[in-house]
Amino acid sequence: MHAAEHEIEVELEVGEIVTRGEDWGGQLVRHLTLPAGADFRPLFKGLPDDACQCPHWGYVLSGAITVRYADGSEEVSRAGDAYHWPAGHTGWTDEGVTFLEFSPAADLRPVLEHVAAQLAPSA
Repeated sequence: MHAAEHEIEVELEVGEIVTRGEDWGGQLVRHLTLPAGADFRPLFKGLPDDACQCPHWGYVLSGAITVRYADGSEEVSRAGDAYHWPAGHTGWTDEGVTFLEFSPAADLRPVLEHVAAQLAPSA
């Protein structure tokens, strides 16, 4: 399989945040563009340890993203970096970031459903 960015289905589009993703053989292949100030910490509240419980592997195309792990350690992934973020992390970007990532679909789906519920307008 292969796809150009614009051919991958849009998962979420809120303001300047655009995430695209498709299940390719049990892996979610995702292209994410996040503006400066995007912060997943509030969106992950309510998940175990208030963190994403899915591992990710990927490559930062532009910008940078900071990831904090359950033990409190932090690292910054910048343009040109390949990464592995184990389960139990959260993240934010101060400058904006675009990245391509691969995640086990079964592990990521509950996280995406939680984030979507956090972003849904209150009834």
